[in-house]
Amino acid sequence: MATVDKMPMLAEGYERLQREVRHLKMVERPSIVEAIEEARAHGDLSENAEYHAAKERQGHVEAQIAEIDDRLSRAMVIDPTTLSGDKVVFGATVHLLDETDKPIKYQVVGQTEADAKIGRISYSSPLGRALIGRMVGEEVEVSAPSGDKYYSIEKVEFI
Repeated sequence: MATVDKMPMLAEGYERLQREVRHLKMVERPSIVEAIEEARAHGDLSENAEYHAAKERQGHVEAQIAEIDDRLSRAMVIDPTTLSGDKVVFGATVHLLDETDKPIKYQVVGQTEADAKIGRISYSSPLGRALIGRMVGEEVEVSAPSGDKYYSIEKVEFI
C-alpha cells in the first residue's frame, strides 16, 4: 500500500488527520495498554477473552495510526485562496446548473475530506474527475448509477 504519490488535501483536512492520530497515540494506545495489563493479571491468557479483545483492538488502532501517518507523510496541503482562474482545479468551489437548471455548489477536495452532504466532493469521484480541468461555460457529462447526468459550469471560486 505504501506509495510515494502525493495526496492533495486542504489545511483543515490535514489538521483533522493530525488531531485524529494524536488522539489515537495519546488516548487510545495508553488505554489499550492498561486493558492488556489488567487482562494479564487475570492469569491464563489462552482462555482470557478480555486479553484477546484488547490485543485485537491494539492491532486495529496500530493499523489506523500507520494509515493516517502514511497519509500525513504524503500530504500536499493546498490553500484554495492562493489560486485563481476560471478553470476547475483541486480546492475550487464550483457553481453548477443541473439538467433542470437547479443550482448546485461543490468544493473539490481530497478523498478523506469529501462529504457530498456539505457540498464537498472528492477529486477522484466521478463528478470530481469530470470537473477537473474544465472551464466556466463548459458542459459536463457524468455517468451515475441512476443514469447520465449533465451539468453546466457557471462559476469557479477559490475561497
